[in-house]
Amino acid sequence: MDMMTQIASLAADAMHDTWPDAQGLLTAEEIRPLLAVPPDPALGDYALPVFRLAKALRMGPPMIAKAVAENWKHEDVARVEAVNGYLNFFLNRVHFAEETVEAVLSAGEKYGASDLGKGKTVCLDYSSINIAKRFHIGHLSTTMIGHSLRRIYDHLGYTTVGINHLGDWGTQFGKMICAYKKWGSEEAVEKGGIDELVRLYVKFHEEAEKDKSLEDEGRAWFKKIEDGDEEALRLWNWFKTLTLRDAERVYKLLGVTFDSYAGESFYNDKMDRVVNELKEKGLLTISEGASVVDLTEKDANGKETKNSMPPCIILRSDGATLYATRDLAAAIYRQDTYHFDKCLYVVAYQQDLHFRQFFKVLEKMGYDWAKNCVHVAFGMISYEGQALSTRKGHVVYLDDLLTQAQEKALEIINEKSPDLPNKEDVARQVGIGAVVYADLSNNRIKDIDFRWDRVLNFDGETGPYVQYTHVRCCSVLRKAEDLALPAPDWNALADDEAQACLRLMGRFPDVIREAAEKYEPSMITRAVTDIAQSYNKFYYEHRILDGDPAAMAARVALTKAVRNVIKTGLYLIGMEAPERM
Repeated sequence: MDMMTQIASLAADAMHDTWPDAQGLLTAEEIRPLLAVPPDPALGDYALPVFRLAKALRMGPPMIAKAVAENWKHEDVARVEAVNGYLNFFLNRVHFAEETVEAVLSAGEKYGASDLGKGKTVCLDYSSINIAKRFHIGHLSTTMIGHSLRRIYDHLGYTTVGINHLGDWGTQFGKMICAYKKWGSEEAVEKGGIDELVRLYVKFHEEAEKDKSLEDEGRAWFKKIEDGDEEALRLWNWFKTLTLRDAERVYKLLGVTFDSYAGESFYNDKMDRVVNELKEKGLLTISEGASVVDLTEKDANGKETKNSMPPCIILRSDGATLYATRDLAAAIYRQDTYHFDKCLYVVAYQQDLHFRQFFKVLEKMGYDWAKNCVHVAFGMISYEGQALSTRKGHVVYLDDLLTQAQEKALEIINEKSPDLPNKEDVARQVGIGAVVYADLSNNRIKDIDFRWDRVLNFDGETGPYVQYTHVRCCSVLRKAEDLALPAPDWNALADDEAQACLRLMGRFPDVIREAAEKYEPSMITRAVTDIAQSYNKFYYEHRILDGDPAAMAARVALTKAVRNVIKTGLYLIGMEAPERM
């Protein structure tokens, strides 16, 4: 049992001991989410507001807190203070140190894992790259947020389904074929691969600005794909194979995998069901020749409410389907196939209206599981202050970025640790980890400006800093291997620095659960960073391998616990934890 759960249970017991016949007292399950860590350690290790009890007990919160504090009898909490309607708990530091370290060490890398999601399935739609385009830095956030969330849900016992909803359908593929037929060749594409396809794509848009008829030719080629034309399908499948081959290299570097690559084209034969169902339920109306679902909402007086949205277009006037049509078909297919409890769409915030519309249409269709579909939005990414655009040819390709990160990391390692074995592998771990950390270090909805001087800094809140703290722990533990240490004297961890570190580790399982509830991997990034900073403060204030052997044993045990938690946290955000740097 973690400390917060333990305190919640003890607090519930104390309340019932104080008022044995009272109704409406809080249970341990209700108390636990109310517990908080005070901003100042002088106010206690944990604090509990008791305001919710005022109505049931017909007493003021300060009197309630005072009564519970006076009746407290549990030795795991050294003392309880009543302060203005709050119960401030001061832990028995020695017991807390022993329980926290042993909880971490007994769990190993599974610390914070649970069966919370047992029997539940989460589908995650992330990365979703476009065919005939190289994997660029703009795909980093969707890929890594989705990958991290998948690991977090796995850690909590959920069954997860990773889906790469490929952008493999639409007029752009007709344009791609048109460009290939006019300016490309099989030899050039085989030799240049995805780079040649991107060159042709950019050239098409340059030429289309001068000759508008090219847009019609592009649409005509896409119509051939839709109609099953042999040449059009052959070229389309060829472009798809080249793209996936290129993307797989990047996914391998990032450690990202998927269960399904079912993209937009997969749902071509599943959209008739959606259209027919919308017609049968009387939800389709005609607007300017297009078939739409009206999403206007009115109040009791017939006035339009702020929840109203523009109509969701299902079929264009020429009968062509749109993103919404395919997303509706995909959602229904996923529910039928995976019976998900949640379906997460990790897509940039610019698509917010699209997802609100499409979820609302599912709701109007009578699918009660529509409420379990969630748009996990994130901000945009720029590079050294510049926005990105594939059409204009200004783009930073992700494999180039990762290669550059590894090269820069290797330069730093050669300077700091020239004799380090396996330098190239460590540079890979550090370089790629630095990129991942930079992407997941802030709240996902914030825009990111990727700058090398911040990303690969070994000081401060960066990936290399956290990884180096893990390395420091490993170094201490290697030195301790030759020492015959006795049982730990947990009194050695009663100091402020050790206790700060222990509190952060004790809270880590809660952070994992909160990250899952809020779809926010950055909560874990911040948690492991705080633990690393806290341990480093402890490391500088206390000589770990010096003094009384039993005290050394306690400090070594704390170091091992910190190492385990950092490694687990880094894994959950998609980073590796090198043992030497």
